Amino acid sequence: MNTPITRKLRCAVYTRKSSEEGLEQEFNSLHAQREACEAFIASQRNEGWVLVRDQYDDGGVSGGTLERPGLKRLLSDIEDGLVDVVVVYKIDRLSRSLMDFAKLVEVFDRNEVTFVSVTQSFNTTTSMGRLTLNVLLSFAQFEREVTGERIRDKIAASRAKGMWMGGCPPLGYDVVARKLVINDVEASHVRYIFDQFAQCGSATVMLRDLRNRGITTKQGGIITKGFLHRLMNNRVYLGEAVHKGTSYPGEHKAIITQDAWDKVHAILTESPRKRAAHTRCNTPALLKGLLWGPDGAAFSPTHTRKGGKLYRYYVSQSVLRHGAGVCPIGRVPAAEIESAVIEQLRAIFRQPEILAGSTKAARGHLPVITEEEARMALTTLDPMWDELFPAEQTRIVQMLVERVEIGTEGFDVQLRLDGMATFAQEMREAA
Repeated sequence: MNTPITRKLRCAVYTRKSSEEGLEQEFNSLHAQREACEAFIASQRNEGWVLVRDQYDDGGVSGGTLERPGLKRLLSDIEDGLVDVVVVYKIDRLSRSLMDFAKLVEVFDRNEVTFVSVTQSFNTTTSMGRLTLNVLLSFAQFEREVTGERIRDKIAASRAKGMWMGGCPPLGYDVVARKLVINDVEASHVRYIFDQFAQCGSATVMLRDLRNRGITTKQGGIITKGFLHRLMNNRVYLGEAVHKGTSYPGEHKAIITQDAWDKVHAILTESPRKRAAHTRCNTPALLKGLLWGPDGAAFSPTHTRKGGKLYRYYVSQSVLRHGAGVCPIGRVPAAEIESAVIEQLRAIFRQPEILAGSTKAARGHLPVITEEEARMALTTLDPMWDELFPAEQTRIVQMLVERVEIGTEGFDVQLRLDGMATFAQEMREAA
């Protein structure tokens, strides 16, 4: 008699566990799943089922995503024609998402691969098997969504009690026994930020001050405007716990007072344009101490208001002391002379011969700079100038300009070459 030839079916076992808890044990959940699946494959030996050598395991990975290393290797082998049957302990080990599972079944069908669940007897080659699969998978997805709702409710209830629910602690706090505890050194930095911002009202000025003082983020990084904004809007510093926009009394102690918070937020609620104008009015004039007249007298900044509008001028000291007429140039509009000086500075920065001469003259000054560093620093300054706050523009002009001499025929700008070396060093460190 002729013995019928049984076609061999290569069976791949896939196992998954959502959490990493217990994976370090000698015999864990993944082993238990694999043992049950291998026993089932052995029982089907008469049907030609054989176990493939490769193992496809995902420990500590959620079933709500297809981004799993073990699953990706399994799908790759299926596409290469190395697997005929996928065996799992339960359906939800493969996926808990109906949409994701539909994608997997499409891959199985395209490659003529059968899907089998050990504890739920069916396969995907029949219409009844597909119906049963979709029903079971719908319940698996329902269970996952209900579990997510329970977790969200627990978090909301815990936050309402003021409890810390994990994550990276904010600057000023450490986590001890799952509670926020004040870090005295960092807390002093937080108080300083709130107090100083209430006085200067400028993030740019504040950031430069923090950099000079060596104050950093909790991880040791440079404090940026985004970090500063989040810090000053974090109600945890008031001793509160916030959940979805609602504040609750926290279990931790406050670092700042309500008064300090109110002062800062009175400034933050102003429009950026108003804050910039306020900063500009309280910033030293751009050419203060740098402008000199044809008679050798210095020009001092002054201003007046008419109809609620601010008018700024530079007035000769000769005029202030002896009256009008003693100097051919008694006063000049501040905006006009400042704009003219800035335009001449920017034109100078674009001239290579000026850069080369500046580099040679700056040698001997510390820090030492090369011609390329000077060129990079000054050409970088040109396009970003208009974005700088008035206080920062004033600081840079005071650093780079030695003297501005104004006369009836125009003006002359004298550069501070040692200042150029310092500025180039700043730009190199900021790069």
